[in-house]
Amino acid sequence: MRAYHLESFGDIDGIVLREHGAAVPEPAGPTDIVVAVRAASLNRRDLMILHGRYPLPAVPGVVALSDGAGEVVAVGEAVTRFAVGDRVSSSYFPRWRTGRITPDAIDQPGCTLDGMLAEYAVLDEQWAVRVPAHLTWEEAATLPCAALTAWSALTGGEALLPGQTVLTLGTGPVALFAVQFAKLMGLRVVSTTSDEEKADRLKALGADAVFDYRRHPEWSAKVREATDGLGADLVVETGGPDTIEQSLRAGSLHGQIALLITGSARKPGIEVSNEAYASSLVTIRREFVGSRERFEAMNRAVTAHGLRPQIGRVHSFEEVHTAYRNYEVDPPFGKVVITVGS
Repeated sequence: MRAYHLESFGDIDGIVLREHGAAVPEPAGPTDIVVAVRAASLNRRDLMILHGRYPLPAVPGVVALSDGAGEVVAVGEAVTRFAVGDRVSSSYFPRWRTGRITPDAIDQPGCTLDGMLAEYAVLDEQWAVRVPAHLTWEEAATLPCAALTAWSALTGGEALLPGQTVLTLGTGPVALFAVQFAKLMGLRVVSTTSDEEKADRLKALGADAVFDYRRHPEWSAKVREATDGLGADLVVETGGPDTIEQSLRAGSLHGQIALLITGSARKPGIEVSNEAYASSLVTIRREFVGSRERFEAMNRAVTAHGLRPQIGRVHSFEEVHTAYRNYEVDPPFGKVVITVGS
């Protein structure tokens, strides 16, 4: 079996391919499942982990990547949730099943637990989730982090009603999933980008209005124009320190801002002007991926609506270093996926 390990941090060459003894591993315990990984996907957090900028310190030598999907090929004697042949993906927080996350549930694959950038993964059955049957392996591998983060942003606070407005920022994977989920919920979507081609693609994905944030640095005014002066009922805030002021100004009087970790902000911290703060009763809440229960709810919605994730670039298992390098300098419109097995 082959797997990519984070042997050292700070450089992509620190990701090392290792050969393991057994061609196919056995369940390590009675509740373990063995998954033949078919595809894995990159997230911005994987670059943060590599460069030592992630809030949770990574274990040296850990198998990389939190996101992956594959087929169950063996099960332990006490397994009840899955059978050989089932299609599953990993959970971003394997120990977070429901409710609010607790300090003992913060472990993550590709960071403190071995991840999915391997030909086979051994998971406790409680750590896995069935994937929607209509998705390809590549599409299924995009769900655990970016998709669930977007879903949590839309469903984790005060319930939104059809016809209300969601604002998304840029064309990162979380923003793209947020557009798709918002539309299937019957919501109106306003988006920002600085690229005309990407603006067209956002509209094709479902965005009702798209504004160029470089042409309109005070883009909150454009959002208000597009909402008859009311503002957005929810802002999926993926820019953090760089965009929070405009997001606050773009929100409706009693709107919500779902503030997410992105790792790409230029400003060192969150700052808002007194004018913006005093003019709004917006609620700012933090979201960080989600529980297994929420993951399963999201997958039911993906299945019911036949939603298909956006894939921007696909690499082979032998092209892992290229995948990382290209993602770092030129993130595509959609997820970066690595095919693992056939």
